[in-house]
Amino acid sequence: MSVWHGTLRKRKLTGGKKRAYRVKKKYEAGGYPAETILGEPKRKTTRGYGGNTKVKVLSDKFASVTDPKTGKTQKTQITRVVRNGANVDYNRRGVITKGAEIETAMGLAKVTSRPGNDGIINAVLVTGKEKS
Repeated sequence: MSVWHGTLRKRKLTGGKKRAYRVKKKYEAGGYPAETILGEPKRKTTRGYGGNTKVKVLSDKFASVTDPKTGKTQKTQITRVVRNGANVDYNRRGVITKGAEIETAMGLAKVTSRPGNDGIINAVLVTGKEKS
């Protein structure tokens, strides 16, 4: 089953029906979200528009964490996913997306990359918050 993010068969602002004037095209097809979780490193490469490749992180236990005070970046192990404000369900399941707070060996960090699109988990240490 394909995922399709088109507006071809939705209704108009007036409530009237839009009639489909053609079938779906392959380049209009969407994809399923990666929903990165904590675990053994696992990545998936997909073909993108124009033949470009995109790496999706399905699971990983390491993150590149930057300390804003010193500017140094270090690869550290992720202990747990503290919070994900993007989605209540993601918060419960521990899915890592951009903006999620993760606990690392260096301390509490906020994810700045998009693991499902970038292929890596980058984070910045959160100052003023201690490890719980």
